[in-house]
Amino acid sequence: MIPASKRTTGQGRWPGKQCIDPFKADFDMLQTQPVSRSVRLNGFSTCLRLEAVYWSILERIAAVNHCSVSAVLSYVDREIHLRQGGVRNFSGLIRVICVAWLQDPPAAH
Repeated sequence: MIPASKRTTGQGRWPGKQCIDPFKADFDMLQTQPVSRSVRLNGFSTCLRLEAVYWSILERIAAVNHCSVSAVLSYVDREIHLRQGGVRNFSGLIRVICVAWLQDPPAAH
């Protein structure tokens, strides 16, 4: 983390370069904790381990779509099999989908 003295002056590790602290003042480290949940993907039970922040984003995606998180995950699983024949790292795919959704959210949320 960047020391407070560096943050207030706008100086980072490299003298003469602007530095933007990526931590919000109320940053919650609990959002980084991995959480495992049992989910059903298209009828198959599995366990998915994601950081808490991603579960929160998935809940927002599900709310916008008026469905459950399991329904969102099943949709992604089905679509990735249809479009790409599957994926090796499903949890990584979910993380990227969450970030992409935040970058370009639908107007409804």
